Amino acid sequence: MSDEKNLIEGRTGMWEVILGLEVHAQVISEAKLFSGASTKFGADPNTQVSLVDAAFPGMLPVINKYCVEQAVRTGLGLKAEINLKSVFDRKNYFYADLPAGYQISQYSQPIVGKGTIVLDMAGGVKRHIGITRLHLEQDAGKSLHDQHPTKSYIDLNRSGVALMEIVSEPDLRSSEEAAAYLKKLRSILRYLGTCDGNMEEGSMRCDVNVSVRKVGDPLGTRCEIKNVNSIRYVQQAIEHEARRQIEILEEGGSIRQETRLYDPSKGETRSMRSKEQAHDYRYFPDPDLLPLVLDPNWVSEIKATLPELPDEKRARFISQYGLSDYDAGVLSGEKEIAEYYETVAKGRDPKLVANWVSSELFGQLNKVGKWITDSPVSADALGGLIDLIADNTISGRIAKDVFAAMFETGKPAKQIVEEKGLRQVTDTGAIDAAIDEIMAKNADKVAEYRGGKDKLLGFFVGQVMKATGGKANPALLNERLKAKLAG
Repeated sequence: MSDEKNLIEGRTGMWEVILGLEVHAQVISEAKLFSGASTKFGADPNTQVSLVDAAFPGMLPVINKYCVEQAVRTGLGLKAEINLKSVFDRKNYFYADLPAGYQISQYSQPIVGKGTIVLDMAGGVKRHIGITRLHLEQDAGKSLHDQHPTKSYIDLNRSGVALMEIVSEPDLRSSEEAAAYLKKLRSILRYLGTCDGNMEEGSMRCDVNVSVRKVGDPLGTRCEIKNVNSIRYVQQAIEHEARRQIEILEEGGSIRQETRLYDPSKGETRSMRSKEQAHDYRYFPDPDLLPLVLDPNWVSEIKATLPELPDEKRARFISQYGLSDYDAGVLSGEKEIAEYYETVAKGRDPKLVANWVSSELFGQLNKVGKWITDSPVSADALGGLIDLIADNTISGRIAKDVFAAMFETGKPAKQIVEEKGLRQVTDTGAIDAAIDEIMAKNADKVAEYRGGKDKLLGFFVGQVMKATGGKANPALLNERLKAKLAG
């Protein structure tokens, strides 16, 4: 059933966008899928290439058990079927950075079958997106076209690196849903420790299948947009490609099934080649690799080591800490954020901590473009600041200034409070003296207040706060002020 807000209006009526994503997630492993060569990112070109990766004659692939374990772990994290028997195939095509002339992949019998990802959309709407399959395959090398004016170079460091190709069902209906899907998938992979999800380094790449149709019509012809390397670009590519297809169909044309590229500088997709069908790759079982048969006990052992995943953690944050669904989602979305939050929340007011993490901390981190693991304010340091609020050493307002100083200098809250003389004034005599002074200066306003103009209380609070440098205890100030103004 279509959600009306996801439909696109064309000249001839409303159109529905049908999306399926193929995500290539690089497996976290020190060695490649079929060789012992290193997978470390950033090495000099062609310094991490074994004879197997370079496809020297007579070299035989040897399966990396840890990569298989990582694929199984991911399948379990996606609540998917684990196929105890899977087969590696040769996918034949010719490209300069594929030295063997084929890629070892899986086709008809993948290691992981159907699963589900739950998306948390705006307004509390939950969308269940089907996973078709996850299969293991080796990555190709990389062609470098910007190193020489007339030649292309080939770097085979990436050749043979283990990839998990995670294919969704065509269940997504908007660029927003596609973005939510990629964020949720990346979060799950990071929680599991099976892929770092770093799209900038190419360790997570996305192919986007886009088609459009009038609501209720059969599926339209799809185009595949290859190797999009950021969530923002995925959204932009979908929006442009959907509009392009709608315009062609409304002009009476037809969509050609093809592979396209997204050009972010122009904000448009362009044709790359006609879309291959499975038979074009001439898949057949790799004769150098036996079928992969998994011991069910081994799969159970892996399942027993799975961490608490984002959906479960979100539910626990709601029940254990009394957080709203939104706050629980924000704080459980990434493993590092969840760990930071729970460290601060231990033995403290969990809702107050949630406010500090999601407002003050995130605000400062966003300003300087840092991730939570690089925060100058550690979880323990933020906890120390919140303790000073709880024991009335400082007020909540002063705490914001202290936090800003902590973020800038890295100093602990207590040190900043002492150095700057920011301790809260809880001495009744000092507060009374400040109130008396302000009332004497504003006798006319005192008379107005006593004549029924209650809103002037805020004026007096502000004046006394100003006089005390914001250090008067707010509860005590309000209590003493009301008593004195009452006459």
